[in-house]
This record gives sequence, structure tokens and C-alpha cells, in this order.
Amino acid sequence: MEYTTLGNTGTTVSKLCFGTWRFGMTHGDTVETTREEAHDLLDAAWDHGINFIDTANVYGDPNGTSEEWIGEWLDDRDHDREDLVIASKVYFPFDGWGEPGPNDSGLGRKHIRAQIEGTLDRLGTDYLDLYYIHRWDENTPIRETLSVLTELVRDGKVRYLGASTMAAWQLTKALWTSDVEGLERFDVTQPMVNAAAYDAVGDYLDVCADQDLAVCPYSPLGGGFLTGKYERTDDGGVEAPDGSRGSLSEMFEDRYATDQAWDVLEAVESVAGDVDATPAQVSLRWLIEQDRFTCVPIVGARTPDQLEENVAAVELDLTADQFERIDEARQGDA
Repeated sequence: MEYTTLGNTGTTVSKLCFGTWRFGMTHGDTVETTREEAHDLLDAAWDHGINFIDTANVYGDPNGTSEEWIGEWLDDRDHDREDLVIASKVYFPFDGWGEPGPNDSGLGRKHIRAQIEGTLDRLGTDYLDLYYIHRWDENTPIRETLSVLTELVRDGKVRYLGASTMAAWQLTKALWTSDVEGLERFDVTQPMVNAAAYDAVGDYLDVCADQDLAVCPYSPLGGGFLTGKYERTDDGGVEAPDGSRGSLSEMFEDRYATDQAWDVLEAVESVAGDVDATPAQVSLRWLIEQDRFTCVPIVGARTPDQLEENVAAVELDLTADQFERIDEARQGDA
């Protein structure tokens, strides 16, 4: 494993982050990752040198399951807490304590204060290395949110602050408020970025580059699309293997059943053939080597074998020409 400094912080992390959003997640009668499987995956991440773990208070059914299983793993394996960088999030309604009440969501002082205590308790730790706001809260002034997050930093319960999905102007407003009010600012972001995605994150990433914010993309393989395991149907749709993300989510097909996405996949597969790697490894390396900002993809492997494949991306080297082929496919006819 190789390591990098997380943006403008003084913390060093592995060049891949292990994501745990599948832990305890259910689709009908299907549990994506059981407790035993979760612990096996955490063992594999540890063995591969991954020291950066990402979770959220709402991951799992019921909410809090992912954090609880990570905490149990830490206790069972007796790992030194200081050897790990752990991130969690707050915003969405939390059902881990029963039916959510009127203050059990958002980024107000009451909700954040309650949720950080629950998160720390489930993880069995005194502090988080990184605490993200999971979304932007239109109903709470950003100054209130940043004020309570600053208190958590100064209380020693949180080391750094992060921001997930939001508009570029919202991220800019938050950074400006921090600077003007003398509050802690966001150091890390978590947008959805991958070679085949075309969501409007360009301006957001420009802010990250300008402000030296680290970027930890979720869904770096497009929900499995960039692994090459999906087939294009005659009507332009996606044929997905049983149990895969594409078979579980209509949103997947809506996002990736485009000519441009298939062109990107073709370019990725071509480069993979050149370097004797898998499409997944090339896609992850394309993110790791972004040169405008520190980029640490969050991988959510389902099996230790998949994680081993992902980790091998750290050892790849892509030429400027290979990067350009992927970028040209992303741009399409633009």
C-alpha cells in the first residue's frame, strides 16, 4: 500500500479508503454484507495496509449497524485506534433509536450533538478523525452547523471536518463562513466521481482544487459499471448479473445506459488490455492520479478477492496517452 497526506491536513491515509455502506444493508430478504462478512472485509483491508475507513450513522438496517460492526471489529481484533483513520457522517433521519422524531435529522445543533455521541458509542472510540456533513441543510444556517462542528473539534471529539454531496456555491459559502467567522473549515469532500459519471460536479471539483481540499469519491467504479461485468442490450439498456448493483437499482440503469458511458467503458477496457490490468484497477488509478487535488477513492468491495483486485490499482502506472484516451471518451463530442 502507498500513502498520501489527506489534502491540507497533517494526516496520512492509504491511497484507497474502505467504504462500509453495504454493511447490514438489506434489499427485501437480501443482506448485502453480513456481520461475519463485514469483519472478514475489514480484516482484508487491514492486511492490505488500508488505514482509512468510511462509514455513516445511517448505514445499515437499522441505521447505525455499520458503525456498530466496525466498533465490534476494533474491539475483537484489539487494533490500536491510532493506527486507523475513521470517518463518519451526519444529516439524514436516524432510525436506529426507533421512529425518527422532528429533530432526528438535519444539521442543527441538537441533532449533531446527539448523533456524534451515538456514533462514538457504536464505534467504541473517543473521537472521529473525520466528520462529514452528509448533505447540505437548507433549513439550518450554515453558521450554526459550522459552530457546533467547531465545538466538536475543540472538544477533541472530531479531528477534521468534511462535506459530501452539495452544490459548488454551497461549499464555497461554507468555506467563506468559516474564514469570516473564525470557525473550523472543511478539509475533505466526498462527491460522486468516476470516469463514467456525468453529474454536475465540475464546479465543485474546481473549488476543491482551488482550496486544497482532499476529494474522496464514492462510487468510484460506477456501482460496478466500470468493472466491465455488465452487458449492453440491443435496446440500449444494461444486462446485469444476478445480485449485482444493476439488478438492484433502476437508478443504476438510468445513470449508465448512455452512449457516452459505454464509450468510457470501452476506453477503460482498452487501457486495461495495454497494461495487463482489470477495468476496475484502471478506473481507480485514473482517480488516484488526478493531479489537481488529493484523490482517495472509497472502495466498497463485497469480497476479500474484490478488495485485493482494487488494492492492486495502487501499483499501476498509466501513461499520459492512456489518460487522454479515457478523458476523450468522457468528453464525447464536446
